[in-house]
Amino acid sequence: METIHYQVEDRVAKIQMMRTDVKNAINETMHKELYEAFRKASIDDEVSVIMLTGTAGSFSSGADLKSIPVEDMETFDHGDYLERTYNRLLLLMEEITKPTVAFINGTAVGAGLSLALACDFRYAVYDAKLALSFMQIGLTPDAGASYFLPRIVGLAKALELGTGKHFSGEEAYHLGLVNGIGEPSELIEQLKLMPVPAYGLMKQNMKFGMSGSLQDVLEAETSGQRVAGKSEQHIEAVSTFLKK
Repeated sequence: METIHYQVEDRVAKIQMMRTDVKNAINETMHKELYEAFRKASIDDEVSVIMLTGTAGSFSSGADLKSIPVEDMETFDHGDYLERTYNRLLLLMEEITKPTVAFINGTAVGAGLSLALACDFRYAVYDAKLALSFMQIGLTPDAGASYFLPRIVGLAKALELGTGKHFSGEEAYHLGLVNGIGEPSELIEQLKLMPVPAYGLMKQNMKFGMSGSLQDVLEAETSGQRVAGKSEQHIEAVSTFLKK
């Protein structure tokens, strides 16, 4: 792959954005490669956890505006671009039943931050520089930011951050936007032990619980428990417990 590095080690698929000369700005080639990497990790039985990160002090500086020819700006349709790039990738990430972790190793702005928001868990370095910088170029937050951010930090704070306010990894932690400071090594070790399909069902039900009625959520939990209750992991865990 040209723009990312993909590696599976000890049941963790590490997807690392590697366009270091432009702070991992996302062009169409990276979109295609990110999609393929997430798809590959999602169906690989040797992968239990998926981690997305950057390199050289940058997670991602967002969309690569320089990849759009200046002469095309008047006719360029941002909606069409979203439909064939970010929307496709975000929908895939949302469907993945395995734990996904973003390690924000530095700058994460614009759509780069949006990608991190789409992961189940986020860790950041202390001095990471974060911002939803869309307003600064006359655009509205996209790549799922309007969906994920209010659910993570609440509507009022999401609106504040949506204006383009800059904040650090430490501030993100206090906002509840990231789960911790530093590398997520300990978290990943815990996530590798998560039972299948119970984790995927939990993720699905909790997201549904953000908008579904109590009755509908109870029915979803009932359906999910029927599946989890017949899983090999559940049967083995109960057997081990009873033997003790």
